[in-house]
Amino acid sequence: MPEDHASNNHWTDKIPEKLHEWLDGRKADDVECIVSDLAGISRGKTMPARKFARSDRMFLPVSIFFQTITGEYATPEDYVDPWTEKDLLLVPDFNTATAVPWSADVTLQVIHDIFVQDGTPLPFAPRNVLRNIVDLYKKEGWQPVVAPELEFYLTKPNVNPDEPVEPPIGRTGRQGIGRQAYSMSAVEEYGTVIDDIYDFAEAQGFEIDTIIQEGGAGQIEINLQHGDPITLADQVFFYKRSIREAALRNNCFATFMAKPMQDEPGSAMHIHQSVIDSNTGQNIFNDENNQPTEFFYGFLAGQQNLMPSVMCVLAPYVNSYRRFVSDDAAPINLEWGEDNRSAGLRIPVSDPSSRRVENRVAGMDCNPYLALAASLACGYIGMKSKSKPRDAVSGEAYSLPHSLPFGLHEALELFEAEAEIRNTLGAEFCDIYKAIKKQELQEFQRVISPWERDHLLLNV
Repeated sequence: MPEDHASNNHWTDKIPEKLHEWLDGRKADDVECIVSDLAGISRGKTMPARKFARSDRMFLPVSIFFQTITGEYATPEDYVDPWTEKDLLLVPDFNTATAVPWSADVTLQVIHDIFVQDGTPLPFAPRNVLRNIVDLYKKEGWQPVVAPELEFYLTKPNVNPDEPVEPPIGRTGRQGIGRQAYSMSAVEEYGTVIDDIYDFAEAQGFEIDTIIQEGGAGQIEINLQHGDPITLADQVFFYKRSIREAALRNNCFATFMAKPMQDEPGSAMHIHQSVIDSNTGQNIFNDENNQPTEFFYGFLAGQQNLMPSVMCVLAPYVNSYRRFVSDDAAPINLEWGEDNRSAGLRIPVSDPSSRRVENRVAGMDCNPYLALAASLACGYIGMKSKSKPRDAVSGEAYSLPHSLPFGLHEALELFEAEAEIRNTLGAEFCDIYKAIKKQELQEFQRVISPWERDHLLLNV
């Protein structure tokens, strides 16, 4: 059973020390009680802090987990009474309590865990899906470690969706240009946005590892410190909102769309992954002779063999598949190689004790909880089954066949067909997620694109 909300009377005693530092003796005006839906959108309730302290229970309707990205509702096959609007119980995780530094009032935000009313964790809430995968590792005496990399674009405000997205105007008064990866002057073009991102991160108690200019015009990458998957997923969830707010404060948009501009590279959420022994703290991918272990190869093989079946989670929208183009900084297959950025699975340069696998397939449009859960599930199954990966590639993986799904429809078919993934991620989650994605695909199929009007209207 979840902890009773009556203990909220002393909730300020439970918040992290970093948040106390930010408050600096001030009293909070408001508290945002938030959860992630299946798309990764922040949903919840805002209330005065005094009301939050008195609240013994908070609820949200189950229907928020059946909504598509457009706000429509999907009906899973054979799901019993999805529209009775039954309430779910929200329980605050005070370890996640942090500032809302862009708010005019002194406002805090707290991620909540979600239970059905008998105290059972809701099986298709994204945070619970990830927690279930982490628990599978724990039962083996393992602890997964991840480090996400966040790529996104700053753009001019786009208020008409029929018009193409354009790079923003920088401090020089000129529009951003692409192919300026790692350029310090390119980052400084948007220095005020970057400054606000740093300030917001510091106020929330987060530590940024690095910020760099990526290859696209106005494309930025933020690297996070490695750590516990749930903690890092929470941070990505918070960061997306923080970055959007920092951009809006500076009269531009931040987008996490996988491919927002036709002639620019897409945005990924690369995931660095390793596993440590819970008792010894040692990386189980590395042996006493500093050589790769059977676990390392099993994890790799699981990713190679099963990641196509979770592509609809790692690349969740029709736009996501526009990113996977040869020679455009995104993989087209699941080959692996040492320090090889053309491969879908890269083994970065590191000390042997830090041996890890970088998943370069996941797009930045993913739900971070679900993407981490899906990627770690593939590695877990591979380790448990002692699978063997294909040989590493030494040259460009772009010269090898395109073996990733070409679109969402194909990805959903693979998702439906893989029983091991269904059993590991949870049948109820898979059914609901599949229904939502099919509904979104049907909605997209009704849209007539500018390309069709341009090339077909008068020519066919």
